[in-house]
Amino acid sequence: MTQTTEAVDAAQLPPATRRTRIHRAWFVAAVTFVTIIGAAAFRSLPGLLIDPLHQEFHWSRGTIGAAVSINLALYGLTAPFAAALMDRFGIRRVVAVALMVIALGSGLTVWMTAAWQLLLCWGLLVGLGSGSMALAFAATVTNRWFTARKGLVTGILTAASASGQLIFLPVLSWIVTEHDWRPAAVTVALAALAVVPFVWLLLRDHPADVGLKPYGAAGFVPKPAPVRGAARRTVTVLLSAVRTGPFWLLAGTFAICGASTNGLVQTHFVPAAHDHGMPITAAASLLAVIGVFDVVGTVASGWFTDRFEPRRLLAVYYALRGVSLLFLPMLLSSAVHPPMIFFIVFYGLDWVATVPPTLALCREQYGEDSAIVFGWVLASHQIGAALVAFLGGVARDAFGSYDMVWIASGALCAVAAMMALVIRRRPAAPALTVRAAVRDGRTAGAGPGGRAEGLGGGTGRSG
Repeated sequence: MTQTTEAVDAAQLPPATRRTRIHRAWFVAAVTFVTIIGAAAFRSLPGLLIDPLHQEFHWSRGTIGAAVSINLALYGLTAPFAAALMDRFGIRRVVAVALMVIALGSGLTVWMTAAWQLLLCWGLLVGLGSGSMALAFAATVTNRWFTARKGLVTGILTAASASGQLIFLPVLSWIVTEHDWRPAAVTVALAALAVVPFVWLLLRDHPADVGLKPYGAAGFVPKPAPVRGAARRTVTVLLSAVRTGPFWLLAGTFAICGASTNGLVQTHFVPAAHDHGMPITAAASLLAVIGVFDVVGTVASGWFTDRFEPRRLLAVYYALRGVSLLFLPMLLSSAVHPPMIFFIVFYGLDWVATVPPTLALCREQYGEDSAIVFGWVLASHQIGAALVAFLGGVARDAFGSYDMVWIASGALCAVAAMMALVIRRRPAAPALTVRAAVRDGRTAGAGPGGRAEGLGGGTGRSG
């Protein structure tokens, strides 16, 4: 039998007996997953460094918290523009540069001797680098490489951040406890550098780069030309949205969400528990468990959002979170006991449950511009986190404990619950969209959503 005949016979075989190959899109998704897991290490370390840096350099917790707050703020403010950068320069280049910036920022902290160096390295460099791999990275990869299974891939990539927190928090806390904070900072730098070769060799900007069609697509999709002007559209949408009431309500509630999660618990839970005699490794392990249950809570919240009024869901989530924070000062002790475990599970389920209903309300209010609006709402989340990361450290210096911080955050959550209920249900006026403004130039090369959908495709793992 000739080779040609063999090829024809193979083509005529039933699908079950043909030799199949794994689509390249799944390898790209795997590299993205690993990269996001590594990014979780960069966000896990700051809370573990507050006490060691305070003891070694005698910097106030407010000063250390300021570096964390800059990091969190830049993480959020970079996100709305990250997709525009990827459209202009390509996913692979942006992510590779971001990883090297993170490695540089984390590695340089080993030699720092002044507080401004902490602000520069961990605040500015690591903040910009990690922000470039936030919401836009996972969403852009999903939108370019997948036509089918988008929801599955988005969910998996969103869960990567929680998985990374689960992996790295116990490891980094053990390194800090046993070998000081400098080896932990070097570990983060090496983790960032280790991912760069995989990103450069395996990650591609578009399926057309390797002659493939997106996974599940009916036909070949040509690679779009580099986009100029996407950043301008991002700003234009913001200027339109800020003239509406729902934007400020959504941004305000999400700022409180960030304040009560990333800024408060992720940054200050470990040192607060250590104040009560709990070992750092035990406190970090509890924080890692939150990452496990936050995956479950996010998936469940998405299911609820499809079936119930998003405003009411947000009100319930914030109210329950506020109640749990009011009880936390009574639960902290030197040992892990059942009530504390209950708090960790309960709080983990609520950690990012606010994201699906917030995104649903953005869609309802802003239509085709909703993804970009959500990017800016996410930025407010990180700004809220940044403020509390700083103010929490200041309060600890002033009062000698974190009790006042937990109580104030619980009260803020009650305010967020009321704000959610007054968000109007009717869609925003058609004039809010910027379609008319970009009709002539077709900014972002986009139809409805354009690259904006790349911003909104992920669930925004804020944590």
